[in-house]
Amino acid sequence: MDFRLSEDLELWRNTVREFTEKEVAPYDAEMDEANDLNWDIIRKMSEAGMFGIPFPEEYGGSNMGSVAAAITTMELARGSASVALTLDAHWLATEPIALFGTEEHKKKYLPDLATGKKLAAFSLTEPGAGSDAAAITSTAVKDGDEWVLNGTKAWVTNGGAADVYLLAVKTDPTKGARGISTFIVEKGTPGFIIGKKEDKMGCRGSVQTELAMDNCRVPAASLLGNEGEGFKIGMTTLDFGRVCVGAIGVGLAQAAMERAARYANQRQAFGGPLAKLQAVQFKIADMAMGIEAARLLVYYSAWLRDQGKRYTKEAAMIKVVGAEVAMSAAREAIQIFGGNGYSREYPVERLLRDAKLMEIGEGALEVLRMVIGTTVLREFA
Repeated sequence: MDFRLSEDLELWRNTVREFTEKEVAPYDAEMDEANDLNWDIIRKMSEAGMFGIPFPEEYGGSNMGSVAAAITTMELARGSASVALTLDAHWLATEPIALFGTEEHKKKYLPDLATGKKLAAFSLTEPGAGSDAAAITSTAVKDGDEWVLNGTKAWVTNGGAADVYLLAVKTDPTKGARGISTFIVEKGTPGFIIGKKEDKMGCRGSVQTELAMDNCRVPAASLLGNEGEGFKIGMTTLDFGRVCVGAIGVGLAQAAMERAARYANQRQAFGGPLAKLQAVQFKIADMAMGIEAARLLVYYSAWLRDQGKRYTKEAAMIKVVGAEVAMSAAREAIQIFGGNGYSREYPVERLLRDAKLMEIGEGALEVLRMVIGTTVLREFA
């Protein structure tokens, strides 16, 4: 078994790492303060080819695969979890078009999305339906050659910034999850309303908004896949998203460890650097072990996807592990920084605020543990 990255993947990781250090990390605090995207970073990511990594070359992508995608979000998160989250959310909406779209859908949308000329957003969550996705109440009713959409969506990452939206709504409210369908809706469509922008605790350099559909009419061709396949489309998409969120957690944890280690080597206490204290060494050791274990699980989950194998359990696992590694590393980094860690003049408090989202977004950890547990139990039934 060979654990080495290929020469191409190693080169790409170094490229993204250099990009992050130069073009992303210096602006994370500024984005956090502004509670908004940095469009200059988005433009440079587009020029660097980051948006098209998982998608076919014929539609403007680079077809580098899932491991390369995971590496990208991991490295970006070392400089800004917000920027990595923006890219992950874009892929979350673009992948269903690549997997389930008609040839017309692919030709119309993928070239701009795979090159980053336009942003995309995926919307499943509603004010009354988060982890319980089958409980959504937004609807789509067929009217001749059109569908009429009504309802409200919540916590839409890239909301307002995106030009293309994938919306999961009920086309048959009597069928629960089997009555959900997915539609492609373009920004500016009459009756499609961008709602309030959330003022969040962390990852403030990405944007989350509400969306409203008020008799929003879209062509029949806007239906993605078949009627009633929306839940399947959403769950398939979320598997890949969870791998990328797990990778973001690893990148964030790496950033926390690196900052804590540098501070411990420089900070003088008890007659020498903090790094000489066993208590600090143990904290750094725990961070390093967690990060490396999670990194391998990221690569394995992404590799399974590239091999065309089922990876739902592994995707759930890395989402949980990545989030918990990030939270632990950020919390311990603050402890090593002491009082300075509690100050906004230092970056580690921001890392803790950002890490908390990893425990909630794209599947709460409690729900994912249910997914993992039931899957394992079935294996031994």
